[in-house]
Amino acid sequence: MSDEEKQPDMRAEAPITLDFPIEVDGVKYASLTMRRPKTKDSKKAAKFKGHDADRGVLLLADLCGVAPNVIDELDEYDAKKLGDQLDAFRGGQSS
Repeated sequence: MSDEEKQPDMRAEAPITLDFPIEVDGVKYASLTMRRPKTKDSKKAAKFKGHDADRGVLLLADLCGVAPNVIDELDEYDAKKLGDQLDAFRGGQSS
């Protein structure tokens, strides 16, 4: 299926298994569950006065129900999986 034909992931939430589990503040994370983004989530992230990467961390943290420092500790491979899931919720379009 080409990029133009990608269908959005219509689930309310998606579990994401971490290939590189982490521990932050004594809590172990082997997976995260991301909920579908709402317009208010994107607006909140857009208002953040910082680097684009920090804005992305804030958005992913909100969608996964964790503190931003949890997203900061993810291996880049796992962080990409979160970004890919966000793109899938948006029908393959990142913004």
